[in-house]
Amino acid sequence: MNPEQEEIRRAGYIAIVGRPNVGKSTLLNKLVGQKISITSRKAQTTRHRVTGIHTEAGVQYVFVDTPGFQTRHGGRLNAALNRSVRQTLADVDAVLMVVEAGRFNRADRQVVDLLPEDRPVLLVVNKQDEIKDRADMLAYLQKASEQRNFAEIVPVSAKHGTGVGELLKTLTRYLPEGEALYDEDDVTDQTERVLAAELIREKLFRLCGDEIPYATAVVIDKFEEVDNLRRIFATILVDRDSQKAIVIGKGGEKLKAISTQARQDMEKLFDGKVYLEVWVKVKGGWSDDVSVLKSLGIE
Repeated sequence: MNPEQEEIRRAGYIAIVGRPNVGKSTLLNKLVGQKISITSRKAQTTRHRVTGIHTEAGVQYVFVDTPGFQTRHGGRLNAALNRSVRQTLADVDAVLMVVEAGRFNRADRQVVDLLPEDRPVLLVVNKQDEIKDRADMLAYLQKASEQRNFAEIVPVSAKHGTGVGELLKTLTRYLPEGEALYDEDDVTDQTERVLAAELIREKLFRLCGDEIPYATAVVIDKFEEVDNLRRIFATILVDRDSQKAIVIGKGGEKLKAISTQARQDMEKLFDGKVYLEVWVKVKGGWSDDVSVLKSLGIE
């Protein structure tokens, strides 16, 4: 092929930001095509910078999921999460700010105030299907556009995948020219150890609901792989005995369900058999313990 006819390659890092619980992790999973970041109705479930990679002809998108910027709670954990958001924004080529269709509240505006002036910011209006009237949607988009000079505004439904293809197409022109940053088959740069912990946390939130605060951690005590079998031993950290009882459940049924569902997701993601054992341990004040936060890769 004549070099002048070769397709221009683009590749870049894109941050996904927004207040807690607007659908950032669901959007990341849809953009990548499989579960990389945990999803839950409980706010503030994402702690690590989870990179999802999507490669197609001529372009590679490297998405960085961030914790929802925390505006209501203090403590070392939230300070570390907010610092992670700021560091991420300084390192990317473009930013996707996710909001819920029909809502642009004080917390959303606080996120806008954090956005860098020297990066293109695309406003992603998630849950577009929840606004049925076209005139209402147009009015909302006009209001949202007044919050900042966004490079683009793209309505989507992360849950159903509506508009995600258009978002990728629109995003392409904001990425710098360059060769791929990762191999074409890569979908994340996270280790299986980190992904295993995140999957356990997801099931913990899904099955325990509001009975368990988001300040709950999962520590992988041992992760070993023999042939195509992964043997994983993990501990769920909670603050109080009452929380431990909730996680374990009557006769151990809740913990068994958490472990079973997490193991099934791991086997799909890792494409192999998994042996998983999960314990629950009370460690009061862990979210303000610097040594614990460092061991979790947060502080």
